[in-house]
Amino acid sequence: MSTVIFTVLLIAVALWAIGAYNTLIRLKGETLNAWKQIDVQLKRRHDLIPNLVNAVKGAMDFEKDTLEAVIQARNQAVKIQAGATPTGGVKELAAAEAALSNALSGFNLVVERYPDLKATTNVGQLQEELTSTENRVSFARQHYNDSATTYNVKQQQFPWNLIAGFAKAEQVELWEITEEAEREVPTVDLS
Repeated sequence: MSTVIFTVLLIAVALWAIGAYNTLIRLKGETLNAWKQIDVQLKRRHDLIPNLVNAVKGAMDFEKDTLEAVIQARNQAVKIQAGATPTGGVKELAAAEAALSNALSGFNLVVERYPDLKATTNVGQLQEELTSTENRVSFARQHYNDSATTYNVKQQQFPWNLIAGFAKAEQVELWEITEEAEREVPTVDLS
């Protein structure tokens, strides 16, 4: 009788361990997928920027500093993106993307000064596409942070933490706002 109870208990523990292992592997996969979704949206963003810069380059010859700042920020973000993973480089990538966002904000302010340029179909479409992409990047970051948090928390909870080593689970970094300027509340002036 006690052998049957022991065997049933052993089987129950083994089934739980297998389920826990598989859950951690699934969460790891979901987190990596969420990271790759950010990657896809950032690539889309990075590919749009040269088209936008080329569309306005002729009309903004004397605004070379603004154009060069956007191009340099984009190139730096692309370079850092190539080496970033959920377990390392997230903060650096977030900082590079924040710098790119700042450069694009400056670029958009300059474009606002040129109504004829802004009215150009190409420029308008590219700006709209870039805005849409910015929204996609934001949603992808939010999804990544949700997945990463679930994965990180599950690894630390008892008894899951007993299986985490076997599943080669490791804590992943969250995407955080690194620039104080991004935290500022925008000023709205309707006068």
